[in-house]
Amino acid sequence: MSATPDWQPSLLDEAASPAVDETFASLVRVELDAESWVDYAPGWVAGADELFAELLTAKKWGQRTRTMFDKRVLEPRLTSSWRAASGKPLEPVVLEDMRRILSARYGIELDSLGMNLYRDGRDSVAWHGDRIAREIERPIVALVSLGHPRRFLLRPKGGGRSRAFALGRGDLLVTGGRTQRLWQHSVPKVATAAGPRISLAFRHGMSAKVYD
Repeated sequence: MSATPDWQPSLLDEAASPAVDETFASLVRVELDAESWVDYAPGWVAGADELFAELLTAKKWGQRTRTMFDKRVLEPRLTSSWRAASGKPLEPVVLEDMRRILSARYGIELDSLGMNLYRDGRDSVAWHGDRIAREIERPIVALVSLGHPRRFLLRPKGGGRSRAFALGRGDLLVTGGRTQRLWQHSVPKVATAAGPRISLAFRHGMSAKVYD
């Protein structure tokens, strides 16, 4: 799999430059259980394809390893990251706009950004929960998806019926309440051809460099 996958922008994305909807006009809340919810705003980013192309070429993408069955294996996706503590500006400026607007809406300071590049349908992430500091009982994680839509699945910890969202082309999904404590998520492989996708994950109070 190439680190710079082929990308075909949508003919429907005609925005002059990337921008976000500060009114959250398309947002709907989905209650997962009595304590857990997600906010879903399809098409939250205008000019999403232009932003995808810029991030694809401008960011430094790497491939991490993890231990599976006592062996070190390569993760089936590429990653890049940013933290406010680095003192470096978040670029391009539309990413800082996202961070500012989302922080204001949810009443927390989103101080980290994890970027994941799924190059094609073979790239994926298995069922898991984010490693977030225990003192943050109800963490907010804001996911912005660019590029080819892929299924993002949520299921209760311990198993159960999953909820699916097809995320791409500028969609926003925010997990809140106790979703990160009581639910797991995954992006499964797909057997059919799939174009590349970038997931932007804004988080707060992260104690470990883990991004999804």
